[in-house]
Amino acid sequence: MAIPGELHEGQPVLHYGAPIGSARLAAICMHGRGASAEDILGLAPELAADDVAYLAPQAAGNTWYPYSFLSPIPQNEPALTSALAVLGRLVADLAQQGKASEQVVILGFSQGACLALEFAARNPRRYRAIIGLSGGLIGPPGTPRTYAGSMDDTAVFLGCSDIDPHIPLERVRESSEVFRRMGARVDERIYKRMGHTINADELAAVRDLVRL
Repeated sequence: MAIPGELHEGQPVLHYGAPIGSARLAAICMHGRGASAEDILGLAPELAADDVAYLAPQAAGNTWYPYSFLSPIPQNEPALTSALAVLGRLVADLAQQGKASEQVVILGFSQGACLALEFAARNPRRYRAIIGLSGGLIGPPGTPRTYAGSMDDTAVFLGCSDIDPHIPLERVRESSEVFRRMGARVDERIYKRMGHTINADELAAVRDLVRL
């Protein structure tokens, strides 16, 4: 069995947009299950923010963790710990390159959105924005949400369908409430009959968050 932290270690991290050193912001973009870093970077041109450095890590085997994000957390280990460690290393590397957390956006879709949200809740601080597109906090119903710390007025965007086959609406609502309790400014948008995808309104909201 892989040692926690090693499963996704050494996978490529793709870069699009401005050089990190001169970028106004850095956006870490987490792809979904079965997708790739290239796929999630396809959102970057849609955001029309040329002064942002976009970083997209690749999951080993195109999957960050093996089971549903609603499964008991131990079932998704050690992959989950390894995936969260990828985010931790990227945030730390950006800090070493002069990008404080206030200049960092963490964005994800689907499985990547769940990771982005869970990482932010476990590592609360002032980020530029946390963006979960069709995702929610990780763990089965009833998981204690006793995260310590404050999001310090970070903007958190949660967008999801009311009939998403993978993301229960109640988990999106719960995630919004957790982040509000932690001091985030939450923008939750639920779209009727949308399914598991990203729509134009969500892209516009993300564009506003990275271009402000």
